[in-house]
Amino acid sequence: MVVRRSINGGEAAPTPKPAASGPLSGLSVEMIRSAKRRRTISARLDGTRLIVQVPTGLSAAEEQAWAEKLGSRILASRKRRESHTDDELAERARALSLRYFDGKLQFTDCRYVANQQHRFGSCSPSRGTIRISDRVAKFPVWVRDAVLVHELAHLAEANHSARFWKLANRYPLMERARGYLMALGLDDDSEDT
Repeated sequence: MVVRRSINGGEAAPTPKPAASGPLSGLSVEMIRSAKRRRTISARLDGTRLIVQVPTGLSAAEEQAWAEKLGSRILASRKRRESHTDDELAERARALSLRYFDGKLQFTDCRYVANQQHRFGSCSPSRGTIRISDRVAKFPVWVRDAVLVHELAHLAEANHSARFWKLANRYPLMERARGYLMALGLDDDSEDT
């Protein structure tokens, strides 16, 4: 179902019948027209409701096209996030430990967490636990692998010493991954020597 409403003096528009199928099937779409918006269009998912904010003056067809485009992106991103499970992450960490550390660096638990907003991962060597920010699931696989190798290396070296980096740099794309994270303005280790 498509619902339209206006805010900030935007004009009201008739509500067309929604498409029975398509990329947004199963979602209700709420279009919010705003007179204050000039060029920007945004969308967010609230349960099974896609809320799309648009400037006034778009036709119903343009609104529908933007809803489908942005809704498809949001749903694809959600699907990617949900497809990355803790079991898959732990299995990948085991494979990386075997490949780069001959399986000598063992952990007791490895999982995604949602409470790391200022770092990509953490390791508690005394407990053998590795936590990876759920944001990392959105990054390319080789970047996620670099974060895992980084945390695995902390099982042997709890700091960012030269010995730590010798271990972490066994992963051949470590510097490239750090460059990727720096380019995003997200490198955790900017204070390292």
